[in-house]
Amino acid sequence: MGKGLAMHYLRQGARVTVTGSHRARGEQFLEEAARFGAADRAAFIQADLTKLADNRRVIGEIKARHSKLDGLVLTAIRPYPRRTLTPDGFESTFALYYVSRFVLSYGLTDLLEQGEHPVIASIGGTGITKGSIHWDDLTLSHRYSLIRAMLQGGRANDLLGVAYAENHKQGKTRFLLFHPGYTNSGTNHVKQPWKTIMRLMGGLFAQPVERSIRPIIRLMDDPPPQPLSAWDRGRPVDLSLPSLDKADALKLYELTKHLLE
Repeated sequence: MGKGLAMHYLRQGARVTVTGSHRARGEQFLEEAARFGAADRAAFIQADLTKLADNRRVIGEIKARHSKLDGLVLTAIRPYPRRTLTPDGFESTFALYYVSRFVLSYGLTDLLEQGEHPVIASIGGTGITKGSIHWDDLTLSHRYSLIRAMLQGGRANDLLGVAYAENHKQGKTRFLLFHPGYTNSGTNHVKQPWKTIMRLMGGLFAQPVERSIRPIIRLMDDPPPQPLSAWDRGRPVDLSLPSLDKADALKLYELTKHLLE
């Protein structure tokens, strides 16, 4: 989905910087951009966004390339069938789905505020209320499962948007939480046998990327006036849901700041 949005805005004449962990896929993106004359407006930064150092390097490189940002799109999600910890001590799903998005959102706010109608679009499971933040065991050292990790990451991502909006009520940047629904967005990041299973399921039940990104594009091009909005497949999500609780959001924000010190 990230590539789909990147290519759309390149075709609209924007300058676009993407980041990802696979050099070959980044080079493929640059080659595709060059084919329709956008080579000078496309850039790729190779980074492992589960690592704090790489997130901070990405921020530095984006600031060197751009004097302002109109949009920040956060799409990185990866399932980890087995519990793994990052070099910084975070559970890997939590690191990629939440901590990276936290660091990039706050770290790039100054550039976003220079944009005309700046937007952060965070793609995840908004509207889903299952799962919770395991406050006493964020690394899921007890009873780890892929599903528990993904649900915790999704709930943390929701709370990131809520806290960001609370912390930037006077700012221009709008935070969009968006659940695109089941999308056939590729399996390059998945190992076997999950890769084959996901390819079969995607072919049977998932919608194509081109369809999933249409409502995201509409919202980014004409963002809502309020600091935070949440969407589930193009339909607005009630911001009073327990999964979007302001007290929990600010609690997680303070805890995250402490963990990043």
